Order: sequence, then structure tokens, then C-alpha cells
Amino acid sequence: MQITPINDAIGARVEGVDLAAGIDDGSFAAIHKAWLDNCMLLFRGQTLTPTQLTAFAARFGPLEPPPGSEKDLRADSGSDADKDMWIISNVIENGKPIGALGDGEAEWHSDMTYLDMPPTASVLYGHEVPPVGANTWFANMYRAWDQMPASLAGEIESRQALHNSSYTSAGELRKGMDEVTDVRDAPGAVHPIVIDHPDTERQALFLGRRTNAYIKDMELADSEALLDRLWDYCVGGDFTYTHEWERGDVLIWDNRSTLHRRDAFDPSHRRILWRCQISGTALPSVHAA
Repeated sequence: MQITPINDAIGARVEGVDLAAGIDDGSFAAIHKAWLDNCMLLFRGQTLTPTQLTAFAARFGPLEPPPGSEKDLRADSGSDADKDMWIISNVIENGKPIGALGDGEAEWHSDMTYLDMPPTASVLYGHEVPPVGANTWFANMYRAWDQMPASLAGEIESRQALHNSSYTSAGELRKGMDEVTDVRDAPGAVHPIVIDHPDTERQALFLGRRTNAYIKDMELADSEALLDRLWDYCVGGDFTYTHEWERGDVLIWDNRSTLHRRDAFDPSHRRILWRCQISGTALPSVHAA
């Protein structure tokens, strides 16, 4: 097994590992450490069944069931072990989508931060990928915090933000949700903007997503202005990597220290990704007692 950094900002590539064959404890310990150190790992050339993908994901912790709006898009292999894997796709079969999020752009975000305990990690497997487009971008929120100008850091380090649950990362209103008319009253969890990572104890910026975000206890206009400054800063090129998908790619990233987004792609091209998420824990503030 070889682990090589992808670039100076974020991510590492793991070679010499067949995830379908399983991973011994010693190799997994090295993979787990590399994941925490690098925020995101890439395994290329994998051939997996849903059961094999969920088995790999579950090494990192208990799996998070699909969101309520996506529960009908789970793997359908007949195995109970696959109930926590679901599908990201633009493919339509028999007049119905087989997966979520379609072919449009997905904004910068961390997954499911509208939960009180957001997922620890996300796993994606490229079962079928388009020839061009649909690149996935990643941004390192450790680096964003470490390199943040002191004047901006001082404005946020003790603050909390509301993470709206009404919309998907593709901007679609979730089933059963109402349109948001005032972001201060939007449903969703409240998290510190700067967290102490539960595993690494490093400090990281934790923003969720820009749409309908609100910084608690601020005037709305002031919250909007500060959020705009934060987002303009944190997804700069110094912190990012752009992943061009190949069939058989497996990506796992730390949802607590990483933002990601997706480019749009030609809707005539098929894209089917399998997805698992690892259940999370509370995210302490840097000022937690």
C-alpha cells in the first residue's frame, strides 16, 4: 500500500489496495490515519458491489441512513446490509429518477449539517461516470481557518450559525419542507462556526452551505455580509482540489473538515454514484468548556 498526497491543499491517493477483498486491521489503521491527516482519500480502479462498498464504509463507523427525501433511492440488491447505501444519479428509468441530485451544479457544502450530529464522513463510488464534467471540488477547512486573517477570525471564533434543512445542495426543496422566507426562522441545527475536531483536536471552519445560512444573534444584513466574506475567502484556490472522475473511483472525505461541490454536466450523459455516510457526533466549539 502506498499513500501519496494529491496536492499541497487537500487529499491523498491510496494505491495497492483492493477494497472488494477487504482490509486487514493494520492496513485500515494506516488508511484511517491518512484520512484524518489529509481530509480526503482517493482509491482508483475499484470494482465493488453495494455490499462491499457498505462494508468498507462501515469500517469508519455506523452508517447514517439516507435522508427522508432520498429513502426511496437506496440500493435494491435484496440485502439488508445495503439499506444504508443510496444513489446519486441523473438517470431516468420508467419515467422515474433512480437517484438524487440530477445533473446540475451542486453548491459548496458539507453533508447534512442541518442535523444536530452531522455525518462524520461521506463515501462515493463511481459506478458509472460521464466522459467529461461532473467534477467534484474539495476545500480544506483546517487550512482555511489556519490561514484566515486575524481580523476576520476574530469576528467568528465565538459565533454559531443556523444550518437550514429545507433544500438539497442542488437547490431543490426537500419533500415536506416549506419555502424559506426568513433565514432567521429556517429549520435546522445550530453549530459553532469554528469547531474543535472531535478526532484530531485541530480547529476547522465549519460553514455547511451558504444558501439560507444565518449567524445567530446578528442583524440579518450584518450576518449576510459576514457570510459573504467567509465564503469568498474559504473556497479560494489555495485550499482546493478538483477531482475528475474515472469509473471505479472511491472517495472518502472528512465531513467535519472539508467542503465539496459538483460541476454541472451534460444531461445526456449517464452518471451513477453510490453513496454512504458515516454517523456523526457533536461538534464542540473552540470555546467549549
